[in-house]
Amino acid sequence: MDTENLKIQIKTFFGLEPILAEEVKKLGGRNVELKNRAVNCEGDLGFLYKVNFSARTALKVLVPIEEFKAYNESKYYDKLFKFEWDQFMDVDQTFAIDSTVNSERFSHSQFMTFKMKDAIVDYFQNKYGKRPSIETKSPDIKFHLHIDRELVTISLDSSGDALFKRGYRKEQGEAPINEVLASGMLQLAGWDGKGNFLDPMCGSGTLLIEAAMIALDLPAQTFRRRFGFQNWNNYDSDLFSKIKEVRINRVREFTGKIVGYDIDGRMLNAAAANIESAEMEDIIEVRRENFFDTKKDLFPLLMVFNPPYDERISINDDDFYKKIGDTFKTSYPNTLAWLISSDLEAVKKIGLRPSRKIKLFNGKLETRFLQYEMYEGTKKVHKLEENKK
Repeated sequence: MDTENLKIQIKTFFGLEPILAEEVKKLGGRNVELKNRAVNCEGDLGFLYKVNFSARTALKVLVPIEEFKAYNESKYYDKLFKFEWDQFMDVDQTFAIDSTVNSERFSHSQFMTFKMKDAIVDYFQNKYGKRPSIETKSPDIKFHLHIDRELVTISLDSSGDALFKRGYRKEQGEAPINEVLASGMLQLAGWDGKGNFLDPMCGSGTLLIEAAMIALDLPAQTFRRRFGFQNWNNYDSDLFSKIKEVRINRVREFTGKIVGYDIDGRMLNAAAANIESAEMEDIIEVRRENFFDTKKDLFPLLMVFNPPYDERISINDDDFYKKIGDTFKTSYPNTLAWLISSDLEAVKKIGLRPSRKIKLFNGKLETRFLQYEMYEGTKKVHKLEENKK
């Protein structure tokens, strides 16, 4: 493996590719290219460590190690059996395979995964007289199999567990937002740690914690204990320690406020546990409040939230979204507010025209991330006053 010029693919969620591309460029990635739910780039081993440790919108960081075309299962197995797997793992290490198959020729992804597993095990048995073991929960080495029609790509997974598993979540609500999606939403909304932040329906606190991490410029994986690349035979522990030290030393002071409201006491307890786990008690405040009874008390203010699903709070969608709009209009003047919703009919009841709409996916749910700009008085009056200045 040429550790100076690694070809790297970084997975993300739909709609977050431009945000991830900017992160990758800032971290030193070369030849950055946007793909569907991914960013391709090149970099050295140090960059690979940096992007795993720091990138907020990365889900997985993959390093392709083999690519070939296969037109039948026999050729597929033969190619895999001849590949020199001992370049990338020892016979005593455990392994696992993730797979994505998009092919009419090879329609059963599980079968193709089994055939790859057989080829790896047979390779080691043939060469060393010993078989490596498969470990699905926490393998030493994780491979990623991607088949697109007849093109087969094998990659090393440098992350291990998916990078949304930050390591701070102790408690989970009924419908928690994914950490990577939360950070992507905040960056799309323009949160940079200047001013104040409010999540008026904060649930278990994910948006609050991700907002605080951005405000402090704390690396995304500060609380993570293990990465896949630490089991590779070329792992440079001194280099990784240096990268972490330099990055942590860049943490900055935050002078604003980050506040969360929720009406559910259980959710607030979960949020408090997660905030404590992330060591953010001094930065984040959570309060038991009904958003519809509150008034703006932070200036300037950015608001970002994920309104609850029916399974968490029994709500009449139309009435609920109308109340959101009424509260925006009467209680939060001169505020930029963003919310994510999969109910595209119900959000019309907010009664305000969103100034931006961004298509995102929350799990498998297609959603819109909507921006609302509240002014004192109407937008027209506000613009007339601006023109007089």
